[in-house]
Amino acid sequence: MSTITKIALGKNGPLVSKLGLGCMRMSSVWGGPAQDESESIATIRMALDSGINFLNTGDFYGSGHNELLVGKAIKDRRDEAFVSVKFGAIFHGGHWLGLDLRPIAIKNFINYSLVRLGIETIDLYQPCRLDNSVPVEDVIGTVADLIKEGKVRHLGVSEITAEQLRKAHNTYPVSALEIGYSLADRQIETDLLPTAKELGIGVVAFANTAEGLLTGEMKAPLAANAYQNHFPRFQGENLINNLEKVEVLKKMAKEKGYTPTQLAIAWVSAQGDTIMPLVSMSRRSRLPENIRAMEISFTPEEMNALNTNFSPGAIVGNTYLQR
Repeated sequence: MSTITKIALGKNGPLVSKLGLGCMRMSSVWGGPAQDESESIATIRMALDSGINFLNTGDFYGSGHNELLVGKAIKDRRDEAFVSVKFGAIFHGGHWLGLDLRPIAIKNFINYSLVRLGIETIDLYQPCRLDNSVPVEDVIGTVADLIKEGKVRHLGVSEITAEQLRKAHNTYPVSALEIGYSLADRQIETDLLPTAKELGIGVVAFANTAEGLLTGEMKAPLAANAYQNHFPRFQGENLINNLEKVEVLKKMAKEKGYTPTQLAIAWVSAQGDTIMPLVSMSRRSRLPENIRAMEISFTPEEMNALNTNFSPGAIVGNTYLQR
């Protein structure tokens, strides 16, 4: 298995792997079952062995379970891991209640995260989202204070607008923007991505397969219990239209000797040296496939074919990424 190259996370930022490991699905999410803990820990350690040092978690993933899991996996390997933590989401009984971004809450969240992770400093700390409940300057200013205290190394932000990104960066330098990005979800190319590039902010891109749409394995109609059914993109004629678009990706993948998932990840990576695909996995068996995706290159003709077939708006129907 090849190792992963390193990139700077933002302008003059820390060196991190070009591929990131999303740990969310290792815990119970939205009331679903948690994965096998020993396998999840082995997956994180194998990722570290392969040069993937960027580990993404959240204090609300499994009500702290995910941080405990990551903490176990990086015990005695702290220097090899770059730990990214999201905060601010409030859940109860598996249901989303909203955000708590008050400075007093953030100062409380960080201490619990450090204890669960078993570390003294979080490498990247970020609000999972921003709303109008607390001024951006107060949220970012609180994280800046935590950086001065030595509890956090770098500031990140997630799922925000270009205007909010500028405001955050003016308050304290932002190292990374975490945002959904894929062939099927290209809305950030209009203003958010150019703003991040202008400001020298790295991009951590999740949902590379657009919630399974780009895996090439989805068929219409979906199973009745599939969570994707909640989103217009996966309903009725929308899904039929969207799966027709995916046929182009499937054909190209077959011709190149890869899977559609690998091409979807590779496309995201190819959008810039400062863009990191963040791939969620909970089994070691998934690692070789995802790492191989980073070796894929596209000819100008292939890239043009993908960009034309998946031009903005080509995939119809919204998802949670288009709030």
